[in-house]
Amino acid sequence: MTLMQKFLGAAAGLALTAGAAFAEPALVYDLGGKFDKSFNEAAFAGAQRWAEETGGTFREIEMQSEAQREQALRRFAESGANPVITTGFAFSSALEVVAPDYPDTTFVTIDGWVDAPNVKVIGFTEHEGSYLVGMLAAEASKTGTVGFIGGMDIPLIRKFACGYAQGVKAVNPDATIISNMTGTTPAAWNDPVKGSELTKAQISQGADVVYAAAGGTGVGVLQTAADEGILSIGVDSNQNHLHPGKVLTSMLKRVDVAVYESMKAGDALEGGVEVLDLANGGVGYAMDENNADLVTEAMKTPVDAAAASIASGDIVVHDYTSDDSCPALSF
Repeated sequence: MTLMQKFLGAAAGLALTAGAAFAEPALVYDLGGKFDKSFNEAAFAGAQRWAEETGGTFREIEMQSEAQREQALRRFAESGANPVITTGFAFSSALEVVAPDYPDTTFVTIDGWVDAPNVKVIGFTEHEGSYLVGMLAAEASKTGTVGFIGGMDIPLIRKFACGYAQGVKAVNPDATIISNMTGTTPAAWNDPVKGSELTKAQISQGADVVYAAAGGTGVGVLQTAADEGILSIGVDSNQNHLHPGKVLTSMLKRVDVAVYESMKAGDALEGGVEVLDLANGGVGYAMDENNADLVTEAMKTPVDAAAASIASGDIVVHDYTSDDSCPALSF
C-alpha cells in the first residue's frame, strides 16, 4: 500500500466516523453579542448569506466570558466542524493553544494573529477606510472639531483612530480631533452608557461629528449623537439606518465577506494570511438612502479621488500598528 493509499484510506475512515459534520462550519462571536449592530453582526450576516445561498447550516456560539474561548474552539473542533471561524483579536491566545491539537481542522482568525499552518489569518486595512470617513467628517463639520470614540484601547483601535485623523487633517489641517477610548478590558466593547457619556463630553468640547469604533458601545454613541443634534459615523456594518439622516456614513469593514468566503471554501480552506483592503473592496464607506442628503457630490468627489489614490498606492495612509505612532493624533 502506497503512502497516498494510506492517506486516502485514513481520510475515508475519518469521514465515515465524523459524517457530514466535517462540512459544517462554525462561527464563534466575540464579546459584545451576535447582534451588536457592528462587528459580530457583520460576521453573522456573512454566515447567513452562505447558508441562504447553499442551503447549508452552521454552528455558532456567543461568548459570555473570556474563559469560554478555548472551550468553544475545542468543542467545535472535536465535533468535526470545519472551518472554525473566530471574530476578534482576543481569540489569538486560545487559538495558539488549541490549533496544534487539531491539525486537520482549519481555524480562521479575523483580526487576530496566529502563526500556525492550520490557521487562516484575515486582516483589514482599517486605517484606509477610516481615512475616507475622516475626510467626510472634516467636510461636514461646522465647528472644525470632530471626535473619535474607540472601544478597548488596543493597537487595532488606534489604527482606526489614526487613519481617521489623517483623513480629517487632509481636508482641514487646522481641525481639532478629540479621541477617547472606552476602557482597557473587553467590557469596553459593550458599554453603550459609557459611549453616551463620552459623546456628551466631546460635544461639550465642540465636536459636531463623532466616529465610533467600539462594537456595541458605539450604539450609545450613535444614539446620543442623534439626540444631541450632531452627526455620527458608524463602523464595520452599515449603520446608517440606525438613525436615518443623522449618521453621516459608516466605515465598512467587510467582515461579512471574510466569513462568507471562509464558509464557502469549507474544509478546503487553507491556512495563511489574507488582507482585505481598499483596493479589493475589503474596506470603504457607506452611501445609501439614509445619508444621501448628508453627503453631497462636492463632498464625495474628493473622497472618491482619495480612495482611488490609496488603492493605487499614490496616497499611503500611515498604519499605527506598523510602528505604534501616529503623525496626526496623540494618544
